[in-house]
Amino acid sequence: MSKVHAALISEHASPLAALGGVDAGGQNVHVAQLAAALSRQGHQVRVYTRRDRPDAEPVVTVPDGYTVEHVPVGPPEEIPKDDLLPYMGAFADWLVRSWQRSGFDPDVVHAHFWMSGLAAMDAARRHDRPYVVTYHALGAVKRRMQGAGDTSPPRRVELERAVGHAATRIIAQCSDEIAELLGYGFPKDKIDTVPSGVDTGVFTPAPGGGPPHRSPRRVLSVGRLVPRKGFADLIAAMARVPGAELVIAGGPPADRLAEDAEARRLRELVRRLGLGDRVRLLGGVPQSRMPDLYRSADVLACTPDYEPFGITPLEAMACQVPVVAYAVGGLSDSVRAGLTGDLVAPHDVDGLAACLRGLLDDPLRRLRYGQAAGAIARAGYTWPRVAERVAQVYRRAIATNRVHAVPASTRYL
Repeated sequence: MSKVHAALISEHASPLAALGGVDAGGQNVHVAQLAAALSRQGHQVRVYTRRDRPDAEPVVTVPDGYTVEHVPVGPPEEIPKDDLLPYMGAFADWLVRSWQRSGFDPDVVHAHFWMSGLAAMDAARRHDRPYVVTYHALGAVKRRMQGAGDTSPPRRVELERAVGHAATRIIAQCSDEIAELLGYGFPKDKIDTVPSGVDTGVFTPAPGGGPPHRSPRRVLSVGRLVPRKGFADLIAAMARVPGAELVIAGGPPADRLAEDAEARRLRELVRRLGLGDRVRLLGGVPQSRMPDLYRSADVLACTPDYEPFGITPLEAMACQVPVVAYAVGGLSDSVRAGLTGDLVAPHDVDGLAACLRGLLDDPLRRLRYGQAAGAIARAGYTWPRVAERVAQVYRRAIATNRVHAVPASTRYL
């Protein structure tokens, strides 16, 4: 199989970023792991992300074999991703200059997130290369779920459509996303489905195949401390799950939780429900400690309003931990109801509590679910397997090499 030179554009989600911030989460992990897996398979990979601090090295060679280039557009400081749109034109200009003057000439450009897609669309056209886009989240879904609380730029959906129509290939991460993409008017024959992955060499089962015998039983939830992750629903459900504790990992470091508005809101809910001794917010947990944290849990709970894919359920599954999740987005694919865990309708707090009680009270079912979860994670969601499938998409894009002209209205910039 021919090897490719791939430029991965990830304007806000650096593969080098610390996880847990408002804009640092699954996409950072996805880009880092995909770049590493592609590199290990012999492909040449460069990741382009915006410089967000003044001391960032212009070029960083990562031990996993790929290179990260910090694109110097906008002020060298953290900026909320929803405020980055005005810089995407300069980002595209910088990419074109870089490819013209450097020794790296990409065969294919792979954009991660819609704003990266805008920069990729412009730069790929000018450099005469195909480009692929993985959205990671869609504006139409966010607008539907968050309504007036959606902070996306007003033209997001319009620009997402422009990115997809001009792309050579589109990668969807789950079946639910395919339906949304078809609703955007994209032809089905240029959409490929490739899920995210999990490092099954790091996320492994506990010795003996299950968590330590402990009382109280432990429900774990992992994610950024933002309202859409649904931790308030989960805390409310725990009031109806006696004899169990809830541990929430994510957000700022533990010593800064008191400064975080969402952490304060959740702690106030815990206080009002009288759950002070049964709910703990850990704050951000280093990635190196996450496997042990998963292995300490009897069940992982994942209760977001919407979830384009969701990496944390895969990490738990690889550790042979069963998952109870809301039936949204990619969770409906990765969590196999009745086989690796249970699915609940979003915001059905009574149903969520009932599923948690039933699973916590049935150790044999937990064991059966956990074993099946581990087998499925290892069979279908390893990063080498994901990278192979993404490389196939790259080859199809290179063979097609169809990059449409950028509509004038999208030189927004």
